[in-house]
Amino acid sequence: MCYKTIVVHVDHSLHAEARMRYAAQLAARCGAHLIGSAFSGISRYAEAGSTMLLAQQHERRGERDTALARFDAIAAAEGVVSHERRHADDDPAGGLALQGRYADLVIVSQTDLDDPAAAHLAGPVPAQVVQDSARPVLVLPHARRHETIGGRIMLAWDGSAPATRAVAGALPLLRDAGLVAIVVFQPFDAAGREPGTDLALYLARQDVLCEVHVEPSAIGDGAALLTCADCLDADLIVMGAYGRPRLRELVLGGVTETLLARMTVPVLMAH
Repeated sequence: MCYKTIVVHVDHSLHAEARMRYAAQLAARCGAHLIGSAFSGISRYAEAGSTMLLAQQHERRGERDTALARFDAIAAAEGVVSHERRHADDDPAGGLALQGRYADLVIVSQTDLDDPAAAHLAGPVPAQVVQDSARPVLVLPHARRHETIGGRIMLAWDGSAPATRAVAGALPLLRDAGLVAIVVFQPFDAAGREPGTDLALYLARQDVLCEVHVEPSAIGDGAALLTCADCLDADLIVMGAYGRPRLRELVLGGVTETLLARMTVPVLMAH
């Protein structure tokens, strides 16, 4: 089993090149169909026909066309067997979450507040896509580049439904990894034998070789998770995400919020 359809966010941000190139490399490796999606930045729920909104769409259309042309070039250069470009009149988070329902994986970048392109966003794209998507979301960091992604994977395991969905969504990457470290933070309340053992046995039947690490401290606000990833020299973290909608804002749990704000390692999340 491998990813067959991958959606990647296409824009003119500082980190778009690295994001699109990794998505193309993964799609080529899996023989997957790659969809490059660009957005007007205006929600599909906004009032149609607004003169101001139409002017904003027209103003940014050239940037989107240039970004999509760059996506086409990268996909061709990386040997992607099947790809398409899409342009939607929607905000990136809402559009990616919607398109992700018909894909195996969505790839985005961590929001970089120092990037001028972030000024056009209604909010942090990764957090909203993770919250609203029914599929796993791979978030690439802007602070550090990794030559490989998924060679050494840290799997943060708490036995929850979101963590279980993250494991299922990461299986193609877990099978190819040189190291999969299941990290269990205490206290661990899920039923089963020794913490992490049941998951290790399940993954072994999925042709994933792994080891189990039990951390004596609680996962806390996410700092312990980042420290552990650094100690393991992990180049990918797999974990469940937690959050709830409140009014029109996304309120995430402390661990998820910390990871998305401070990550220096790619993170695959499922909600």
